[in-house]
Amino acid sequence: MQIAVKSRAEEQFTATQKKAKQALTESEIARQERLDQIAKLKALRLAKEAADKQAAEKADAEKAAAKKAVAKKAAAKKKKSSALPQVHRPQS
Repeated sequence: MQIAVKSRAEEQFTATQKKAKQALTESEIARQERLDQIAKLKALRLAKEAADKQAAEKADAEKAAAKKAVAKKAAAKKKKSSALPQVHRPQS
């Protein structure tokens, strides 16, 4: 009878250990899934930030080019007007 009790206790202990190991494995899987999700979100955030930075740089370059074109056009207009002889008209 003592052997049967001891054997049953060992079986229960083994079953408990197996359940604990399975729970640990499941929690490890859940943990890994959370880490994967976090890594995916981080990658998406970094990609968005890079795209936003690139778009901002492109917009700045376009603004600078437009500003330069306006300045060049104004300089050409000023040069053209200074190249023409000034006509002095008598005042009446």
